[in-house]
Amino acid sequence: MNLKIVVLAKQVPDTRNVGKDAMKEDGTVNRGALPAIFNPDDLNALEMALEIKDRRKDVEVIVLTMGPGRAADIIREAIFRGADKGYLLTDRKFAGSDTLATSYALYKAVQKINPDLIICGLQAIDGDTAQVGPQIAEKLQFPQVTYVEKLNEADERQLVLTRRLERGIETVKVNFPALITVHASANPCRPKHAKRMLKYKHAHTLSELQDQNRDYTDLFKEHPYLRIEEWNAESVEADESYLGLSGSPTKVKGIESVVLTQKESKRFTDKDQDIDQLMKELLETRVIG
Repeated sequence: MNLKIVVLAKQVPDTRNVGKDAMKEDGTVNRGALPAIFNPDDLNALEMALEIKDRRKDVEVIVLTMGPGRAADIIREAIFRGADKGYLLTDRKFAGSDTLATSYALYKAVQKINPDLIICGLQAIDGDTAQVGPQIAEKLQFPQVTYVEKLNEADERQLVLTRRLERGIETVKVNFPALITVHASANPCRPKHAKRMLKYKHAHTLSELQDQNRDYTDLFKEHPYLRIEEWNAESVEADESYLGLSGSPTKVKGIESVVLTQKESKRFTDKDQDIDQLMKELLETRVIG
């Protein structure tokens, strides 16, 4: 039995560099104003898929991401780390999607791939909702295991997993097909492999090559593994009424941008008088209390 695993990954704005221009007036993230990175929890998810591949020889790891053309970067990064191939789900019709619209688009793409197992990070750092994975599982009617921290066993029928819960851990078994979300405490992802970087450094989507005015016909003919497939709403047979802002019932009513900057510093000793002074200033400026 061949095991087909889809890893759902997301290119996210680096929230460590949030500034005053991080949000647009309509309440959506201004992604052009922030550096883009591989969502950290999704790297943990990728590592778990690769761990299954290490244990079994019949495993194919496929990365699926939804986003603009530049999101192909994380597909290449995943391939450098050990994934077999990837799909970029991209269309202007997806713009402004909330978790419900996002999960619908990804669900339609996953249906087309028809995997045995879906693995995704617990949540994305640009939203922290942890909703997309479970919503996809519900649409597919797959059993789901959330907060997964450790892969214990992987055989032809099932996985044995450890979940990280608030008050301890739990060991569960789940049969294929299934969806799991991976906790940030799971194993960190392995580094990029030098040989894979050399082999796949020219892997691109068709749109990327067209933008670079490069001849892609011969490239993909001679090296088909270098093609990163692009799908749009029509490719996955998505109903447009469920996509983008029109398919997103979540509406942002107001935004307050808070940017903390350091203007000055003070040094306090461990003397009682200095500690009293520090507490007084914190109370007066309403930092505490």
